[in-house]
Amino acid sequence: MPRILVVDDEPAIRDMLAVAVEAAGFRVLLAGNAQAAHSMVIDERPDLMLLDWMMPGVSGLELTRRLRREPVTSDIPIIMLTAKVTEDDKVAGLEAGTDDYVIKPFSPRELIARIHAVLRRSSPTDEHGLIEAGELTLDTHARRVVAKEGEVRVGPTEYRLLEFFMSNSGRAYSRSQLLDHVWGTGAYLEERTVDVHIRRLRKALQAAGLNHYVQTVRGHGYRFMADG
Repeated sequence: MPRILVVDDEPAIRDMLAVAVEAAGFRVLLAGNAQAAHSMVIDERPDLMLLDWMMPGVSGLELTRRLRREPVTSDIPIIMLTAKVTEDDKVAGLEAGTDDYVIKPFSPRELIARIHAVLRRSSPTDEHGLIEAGELTLDTHARRVVAKEGEVRVGPTEYRLLEFFMSNSGRAYSRSQLLDHVWGTGAYLEERTVDVHIRRLRKALQAAGLNHYVQTVRGHGYRFMADG
């Protein structure tokens, strides 16, 4: 179930948004200001943010800029909620990294439609929750990993690691980056923890002859590269 972080400083609007989002089948997270939202993004890693532009202190626009500058949060989809309708305002929001706009006042039906559209654009999964790479398929709904030879048995941490790799195929990540993305920035673990789980993941994939998908990038870390 995708998790939507609703960020608005007005409790009534926040509650209204929460009702609409929950009714559409999403799990809701709530934050009343940019600082709380930033912490929640780090700790909870929501699938999408509904972010109010006009908030006291740090605005939604400034929070968007901060999130886009940080590698751990740079790819979270953001829909800006705003009463600003000028072309300059829209351009400023898009340049900051906003994925879409919803102009106030808006209907719950329009809001949910835009959430679905942004999630479709940003998610590596297909409509059935599948991520495919080479001869490997990851079913995010059933939390199963399947190869041509059948199911690949992986532990929960190896599953998260593989899901991240398959969603970001071809890109090299350092051990510290993998700790941030897979374990979370609040996890105070040694970098060799990554090596241990990489070995376990490769061993699990070896049964299907696919352990070469997880490659060592000398002097940097690891990357996932499927055949072809």
